[in-house]
Formats: sequence, structure tokens, C-alpha cells
Amino acid sequence: MAYRELIDRWGIDIKRPLLRQALTHRSFAFEHDEPHNERLEFLGDSILGLIVAEKVYREYPEASEGDMSRMKTYAVSERALADIARELDLGESIRLGKGEKLTGGADKDSILSDTVEALIAATYLQHGMEPTRQVVDRLVTPKIRDASVLGPNLDWQTSFEELAHARGMEGIMTFEMESSGPDHARVFTATGFMGGQKWGSGQGSSQKKARQKAAEASFRMITASSEKH
Repeated sequence: MAYRELIDRWGIDIKRPLLRQALTHRSFAFEHDEPHNERLEFLGDSILGLIVAEKVYREYPEASEGDMSRMKTYAVSERALADIARELDLGESIRLGKGEKLTGGADKDSILSDTVEALIAATYLQHGMEPTRQVVDRLVTPKIRDASVLGPNLDWQTSFEELAHARGMEGIMTFEMESSGPDHARVFTATGFMGGQKWGSGQGSSQKKARQKAAEASFRMITASSEKH
């Protein structure tokens, strides 16, 4: 991805040397004797936590401490940050070592989420807190909103099943799986079924990720259906 396109997607300019470091995984750094992004990850994690905690506190005045903690935990989780990275197509811009590239590092939740944290730190170091807050708000607000409607377990499938049971359906959600692509870049597609109905579908680089996406799509479908009635 070109520098300008990446910056446009992120939402604020970051100087090239700082951006390069934020995108540099340790596997690349060790091969090329360059600084990597782990110190930035450390800083970004703390900044992200503060911004999300304050946002939850201010925007959900009726939430209990437990609910606030649950929303924050979900919004800053590895899975949520990796989803954000995928929405930005960030994986193709991460600088990875040869071995990490071959093993699909550009789509690993841990690497994607760490890179988002590093970019948050880079934004803070260049622009300060308020511009960083604006970037983080835009990225994580949907995740906080999701956490506010999910059950205590913060799991799409369980939350879907609870709503389905409340509507008279029995059993649990099942999935049909398909896969395509070469072995080193396999893409899985899951489709959810429950109550004799076909629900949402989702794709991922593993069966687990595809099932999670399908469960999320199903939850959004049943929620939208409930709102209409």
C-alpha cells in the first residue's frame, strides 16, 4: 500500500521514519538491523487503554464498573484490534521477515493488533493526545458499541444463541465450512445455521476466524430482525 493511501486510511499524517518503525516487526528488524515497533506497542497499549476507559466512562453513565471493564476489555482486545487492522488492509504494509511472511504473519491477530498499538503511539508522539484521541475514537467506537450489546461472555455465537432461544429456537448454532485458495493462503467460509434457518456467513484465514465472523453476521441479522418487530 502506498504511503499516502495508508495515511488516508489511518486518518492523520505520520512522518515516514516514525511510520516505518511502527510498521516494522521484530522479524524484519533482526534481518535488516533496524529498530522494531515493540517499544511503540508498549506505549500505544497504555494510550489506547486510557482513551477507551475515559470514553466508556463518559458515554455510558449508567454502566456499572463491571460493564465498563467488559466494554474496555473487548474494545482493546487482540481480536478487536486485529479486526480494525484488517478493515484498514494494514497487513500488506507491515514489514515482516522472510520466515514470518511465509507463515502468514500479515494476517496473524497478534501481529496486526500490535501494529495498531504501535501506530497509536506514533500518532501520539507526533501529534499529542487530542488528535490521537480522535483517531482512536473513530477506530474503536464500533467495538465499544458491540461490547455494549453483547452478553457478559463477549462472544458472538453465545450471544446469538441466547437471542435465538428467546425467540423459541432450540439447539445450538452449527456451521457449514468451505475453503478455497492454495494451502499457504487458504480462505475459509463459514455459514451459520440454527432453528432450521440459514443465518450469516463469514470468511477468515482459519476455520475459527470464519466461524467467528459468521456468528457476528448472524447476531447482527437477528438483532436487526428483532428491531423490526
